[in-house]
Amino acid sequence: MNNIRYTVLITGANRGLGLEFTKQYAADGWQVIACCREPKSAAALNTLKNTYPKNIVVYALDVANFGQIDKLAELLTGKKIDILLNNAGIYPESASLDMNYEDWMQAFKVNTMGPYKIVETFIKNVAASELKKIVLISSKMGSLSDNHIGGSNIYRTSKAAANMMMKSLSLDLKEQGIACGILHPGWVQTDMGGPNGLINTQQSISGLRQVIAELNLNNCGRFIAYDGKEIAW
Repeated sequence: MNNIRYTVLITGANRGLGLEFTKQYAADGWQVIACCREPKSAAALNTLKNTYPKNIVVYALDVANFGQIDKLAELLTGKKIDILLNNAGIYPESASLDMNYEDWMQAFKVNTMGPYKIVETFIKNVAASELKKIVLISSKMGSLSDNHIGGSNIYRTSKAAANMMMKSLSLDLKEQGIACGILHPGWVQTDMGGPNGLINTQQSISGLRQVIAELNLNNCGRFIAYDGKEIAW
């Protein structure tokens, strides 16, 4: 561990984009703090951990459980986190004018409030690091300008709110030297994106990592796709 220079904390690391982030960062020699709700049943993540035992540490974390976030912060007291990567999210199905309000509230807790709580709780860890970056994996579904077909109101509103949250944080945290990025991974072939996605996880994450690498205080607070193109709010 002593020769590992950078550390990234990833939520929702057990599958899809989070798993690929974990794989690519670990393969490049980073220390990865991989968080997911049920580590015991996260077979793919545990296999990856066995492949990179010196680089990956796994913790149980449900981003909707704020007490659990606080407990993890206690375990990581004094740990420098170069990149805080809010990836965990849910996509409840929703029909216009027939809303499930409990699902809506849960989506806001996971997709919007959870990421904010993560930032709030680990801000000292990020501020003490070398890279000082906070990233939200959002979605073009949260763009008002890009909404041409309607529907998916639960997911769209939770992501639009999360985008605004990160935009504000990008301004609030600049004085601490922390750069915040809002990223769109593309339509990816994952459990959430479905089999018809236009790109695979490797393509998406390779692009996103390049965008994150280029993130700084001068270009932060923008909504950027995996291919580096800016997305209208």
